[in-house]
Amino acid sequence: MSTQNIFDNQTFFDGYKALRDSDCNANDLIEQPAMRKLLPDLSGKSVLDLGCGYGHNCIDFVKRGAVGVVGVDISEKMLAVAKSESADEKIRYINMSMTDIGNLNEKFDFIYSSLAFHYVKDFVAFSKEMYSVLNPGGYLLFSQEHPIITATVDGKGHFNKDENGNRISYTFSDYNRSGERKVHWYVDDVIKYHRTFGDIITALAKAGFVIEEVCEPVPEEWAIEKLPTMAKEYIKPNFLIVKARK
Repeated sequence: MSTQNIFDNQTFFDGYKALRDSDCNANDLIEQPAMRKLLPDLSGKSVLDLGCGYGHNCIDFVKRGAVGVVGVDISEKMLAVAKSESADEKIRYINMSMTDIGNLNEKFDFIYSSLAFHYVKDFVAFSKEMYSVLNPGGYLLFSQEHPIITATVDGKGHFNKDENGNRISYTFSDYNRSGERKVHWYVDDVIKYHRTFGDIITALAKAGFVIEEVCEPVPEEWAIEKLPTMAKEYIKPNFLIVKARK
């Protein structure tokens, strides 16, 4: 049940790193602020970060009182940066597919993932796997690309503009056709998986999770001041965030 390792493609890695090194991106202006607001108390907790990337959140979890953090990522290039920039004695970085977390033979108080679950093919099985490695009363908090974004098969959902060039609506299709999508993002044939909102929530519920909060974040005023084009998020959401507990 492994996921595609596109992040070790050098062209993709370089493009993505340049994006994240800029502070004017949707992750830092919309997704991460919304995720931080939903974090549970991490004092004395064990944390599993799935698709941990550069490890920035792993460091943050330690600062918030976590006693141990395991960062899992399929990309060796990402983890090389994490081990250099986000090292701490309380953090272990492991190079593996997040769908193989059952092989860790550990349980955690909190599972976190930022923008990685749309790379998972079998979300039903993965939901059960996460539930099994979570301690009773533990929390799951994740973000992913919103189903409106992943829906269109050719990846060409688009904004529609008025005569003055202002974005006024968004066109997408294929929403109820769940499955693989191949898109161009720095390189061709990046594989993602589209699931409807119902697919996602039902998979979690049937695995045993209690859904506590669902968020489709919009930018705050400070974010729009920094990057005015972020106002387009009021037309359609970019991200889906779910907080659930065992």
